[in-house]
Amino acid sequence: MDVLNGLVLLMNFVVVPALSYGSQLALGALGVTLIYGILRFSNFAHGDTMAFGTGITILGTWGLQAWGVTLGILPTALLALPLGILVTMGIVLVTDRVVYRFYRRQRARPVILVIASVGVMFIMNALTRFIIGTDDRAFADGPRFLVNAPAFKAATGLDEGLSIKATAALTVVVAVIAVGLLFWFLNSTRTGKSMRAYSDNEDLALLSGINPERVVTITWIIATTLAVTAGVLYGLDKSFRPFNYYALLLPTFAAAIVGGLGNPLGAIAGGFLIAFSEVSFTYAFKKVVGYLTPGTWEPPGLVQLLSTDYKFAVSFTILIIVLLFRPTGIFRGKSA
Repeated sequence: MDVLNGLVLLMNFVVVPALSYGSQLALGALGVTLIYGILRFSNFAHGDTMAFGTGITILGTWGLQAWGVTLGILPTALLALPLGILVTMGIVLVTDRVVYRFYRRQRARPVILVIASVGVMFIMNALTRFIIGTDDRAFADGPRFLVNAPAFKAATGLDEGLSIKATAALTVVVAVIAVGLLFWFLNSTRTGKSMRAYSDNEDLALLSGINPERVVTITWIIATTLAVTAGVLYGLDKSFRPFNYYALLLPTFAAAIVGGLGNPLGAIAGGFLIAFSEVSFTYAFKKVVGYLTPGTWEPPGLVQLLSTDYKFAVSFTILIIVLLFRPTGIFRGKSA
């Protein structure tokens, strides 16, 4: 029984949160890796794109709730998500036309585009704060838990109860569907194959008659859809605050780079690696060790490698190690 209690604790505080967080990071990292693989630069405005789209989705959610429109057991935000994606898509495409296209035509070095994206990041952040403010916004509705601890305890007779948030389960399901659709699009459609060809060899793709501006536009559309979806799922699972998404940029980029920048499969693997590392390194394993060791011995300390205040330090450390020993990432993405 003690072993089962220890496993339930691990599921509660490590496995389930890491699966949910990893799904969010994977979606965000896929957007980063697509932009890098096709547009050839690291988009530092990606985190604030997530925040802006989530803010618009929250406004749409409030509007639907005021009209009495809900999705029953599912969050109303899923109904408002297309609005957030479309508005953000419009902003991103206008930004590309006004800012990035000029530098592409000048054949500017990637570092110039990176600097431009930093400027776009500040503008997007200011827009988000102006539209929805800077306070925490909890916008999840419907049932809070798919499995709740008291019911689990009553059903199993264990001392520890398993609780799975409905938003955590929803995050994993939506992420699986989104990733499946993305890989189907890239591998099975003519447009997806054109994007892959353009990413592999730009000059050869142009000679083959591929329209570069169309490829760029579709890349922004897909990356924005992934970013807003990831942002909304993150906000539903936790809460929304614009500055949280600015901080989320580090683990998102770390996931993309660790997995292999420019490699979609690597972005997914990197997302889960970063998520499980952050959660595991900052969780206090005291009770788990107590359950899994013989007798009633329980360690005097928390058995916690790092405080939760240093969660992002884990991402940064993994990123540095990978850049030192395998710069192209686990799945051999594109080098800078």
